[in-house]
Amino acid sequence: MALTGRCLCGSIQYEIDSEPTMTGICHCKNCQRQAGSAFSTLAGVPRAEFRFTSGAPKLYADGDTKTGNTVERWFCDTCGSPLYSGVESAPDTWFLKTGTLDDTSNWTPRFQTWCDSKQDWVTLEEGVPAQP
Repeated sequence: MALTGRCLCGSIQYEIDSEPTMTGICHCKNCQRQAGSAFSTLAGVPRAEFRFTSGAPKLYADGDTKTGNTVERWFCDTCGSPLYSGVESAPDTWFLKTGTLDDTSNWTPRFQTWCDSKQDWVTLEEGVPAQP
């Protein structure tokens, strides 16, 4: 069964033929700014199994990162919804923004990263591995 999702305005819609290969939370400052929130929730999905059923996103190449590596941040240029990110170190994976999924009932984080950048009021979930 395919996973489906869309941006806020619905002009971009997608489906994925498989379950995510990983799920996590990123607390880096750039993800906070991009999401407009305290963190970004992610699901790694194979690029080969991800396809648009309508619309196409716009790219922002984010080179001002803590590591110095560029993060591709794809979003809807109509409503501004962040859709997914890509990094050079994982060329076969898109990091889907899980808030865009139609059904998030099975989503649970398996890791947290850039925890040294988390907002002070955020409590890390016990039992979920956390990386500084």
